[in-house]
Amino acid sequence: MSFDFNFTSDQVKQILSHNPHYESWYAALVHVLDKYEVNTVPRVAAFMAQTAHESANYTALKENLNYNAASLTRIWAKRFPPDVAAAYAHNPEKIANRAYCDRMGNGSEESGDGWLFHGRGLIQLTGRDLYTKFANEIGRGLADTIAYCETPDGAVESACYFWEHHNLNAVADAGDMNHMTKIINGGLLGIEDRTARFHHALNVLRS
Repeated sequence: MSFDFNFTSDQVKQILSHNPHYESWYAALVHVLDKYEVNTVPRVAAFMAQTAHESANYTALKENLNYNAASLTRIWAKRFPPDVAAAYAHNPEKIANRAYCDRMGNGSEESGDGWLFHGRGLIQLTGRDLYTKFANEIGRGLADTIAYCETPDGAVESACYFWEHHNLNAVADAGDMNHMTKIINGGLLGIEDRTARFHHALNVLRS
């Protein structure tokens, strides 16, 4: 299969407003999306809208874990109670190792798995289990997969892996941004921006 419309770098430039590396992202999208059958106007529009929201127009490929003490307690109350949070504030590696330890296939806080397997890609892949499954699916070693997720192709493909395993092409075909956002986000955080991006992308891709 191939794209059923004329997909151009200028369209990517318009959708990823102010991203100076749009040509590299266009190349990655063309290289990867069709493999996962994200190749129609509604599917590409939905994919780009959701991933652009998640990654600040494809500029943030790694999870930002630079939290202050109050934010740590608010986000992870059980892992960072007030008497603990101050010792971790503004130290992303220490935060990841505690926040993500003993779950998602990760080892203890001391293992360093939380930091090694923190979020990467356009829809952030997180945890040893998911990285291992993705690595097996694309036929790469685990260390190579971690590095790959920080490249344009890998950032797109890791998002496509999530997309495929949650049957989001069918949701995109239905144009159901609420359902899609709940799958990606767990709720409706940012739904107004995601929906506006989707309609903008539809208009750009159909022009």
